[in-house]
Amino acid sequence: MSTCIGQLITLQTLGLSDGSKLKVFTSIGQLTTLQTLDLFYCSQLKELPASIGQLTTLQSLYLSNCFELKELPTSIGQLTTLQTLNLFHYSQLKELPTSIGQLTTLQTLNLSHCSHLKELCTSIGQLTTLQTLNLFHCSQLKEWPTSIGQLNAFQKFNLSWCSKLKELPRSIGELIRIQKFNLSWCVKMKELPTPIGNLNAL
Repeated sequence: MSTCIGQLITLQTLGLSDGSKLKVFTSIGQLTTLQTLDLFYCSQLKELPASIGQLTTLQSLYLSNCFELKELPTSIGQLTTLQTLNLFHYSQLKELPTSIGQLTTLQTLNLSHCSHLKELCTSIGQLTTLQTLNLFHCSQLKEWPTSIGQLNAFQKFNLSWCSKLKELPRSIGELIRIQKFNLSWCVKMKELPTPIGNLNAL
């Protein structure tokens, strides 16, 4: 199936949710008109091909519960029209590629339950259109890059159950548009940085 589907060159939406037998998807790069790709619960999918970067019209990418995937290809940064990236329960993901910073139209990034994610790359500060970031239960996350202060459009931020996170960078005070900020059960965090008082939209 994964080879034949590449012939659907005018396809705009592809949903393969619960495709538990799907292991490879080599022809994905041929779907150059695709706007939405949903691979929710493709639990045997072992890698995303580099050709995914050829989906230059893609707006939404859902990779939730893809338990066998260990990393995102560097070519993910070529998805310059992407607005939503959902990596919920991408449980083996340890880091994001630095090319993530090239997603200059991204508005929503869901990393909740990425239980092996230890840090975020500095390039995340380049996501100047990002409005919502969900890191719920990223239980290995230990630190934040100071570049977070560059997220000028940031409005909603969920850090609840990030149980190893000890502190936030002072640059958090630059997120003046933030309206919702959840730090529940961040049990190792002893204090908040003083500049957090600048968040007048909370």
